[in-house]
Amino acid sequence: MPSSYKLVDMHDFAALELHLTSTLSLRRRPVAIAFRESPPAGIEKLSGTQPAGCGFWRLAAAGKSFYTVPSDHYNCPVGSYTHNIPLPKEREPELMNTLSLMVNVGYLKMEEVPGVPRLAATPAVVIYAPLAMTPVEPDAVLVSGTPARLMLLHEAATRAAKTPLPLLGRPTCMAIPAALSAGVASSLGCAGTRVYTGLADDELYTVIAGTALESVVAQLDTITLANAALTDYHTRRRASLASA
Repeated sequence: MPSSYKLVDMHDFAALELHLTSTLSLRRRPVAIAFRESPPAGIEKLSGTQPAGCGFWRLAAAGKSFYTVPSDHYNCPVGSYTHNIPLPKEREPELMNTLSLMVNVGYLKMEEVPGVPRLAATPAVVIYAPLAMTPVEPDAVLVSGTPARLMLLHEAATRAAKTPLPLLGRPTCMAIPAALSAGVASSLGCAGTRVYTGLADDELYTVIAGTALESVVAQLDTITLANAALTDYHTRRRASLASA
């Protein structure tokens, strides 16, 4: 993970957030996530606790900028696993207890666990902020929206030669390490994430790697206009060809 900071032009990230928000009709702000070895100047550590790592997304989408350290993630054994954060010895059983519950209720099979994407290294700090307010270049940008609008993001990614991964399921947080390796990844949104973030039933998450962000957003206007033209074409075609 990066160990030094490059000065970022927040106006650029503000423009990217505005473009994403207006084009995709987003109800929440896109969230910038960065993994670093130390916190940047001028940003405060998380105050208080959250029951799950995805709770940090909710805070950032609501306008808060902060950083976490590994111990802030211990309440979420699954999120700690996907973020490669080892639990302290006294809390290690929590991961197996959670997985056992999921297996016992038929939510997953234990043999699926090794296939869950994880960060390559344990982050010393994780920085969360609305995209427009990120103090550092993000490693990942989290976007929540409706399937119809996030489809535009997927098509823009494909046009930018950042082919999205097949749609992911649970846990939602694995979409972050998945996107870091592939460029773009989406998750339907698991039960826990919907509870802890308040994600609506008609929304899902897409994660864009920071390195792919500008190239993907640059294709959004082309894809949006193309979809408008195709919608008009199909609407007229249905009217002319459909019969009772």
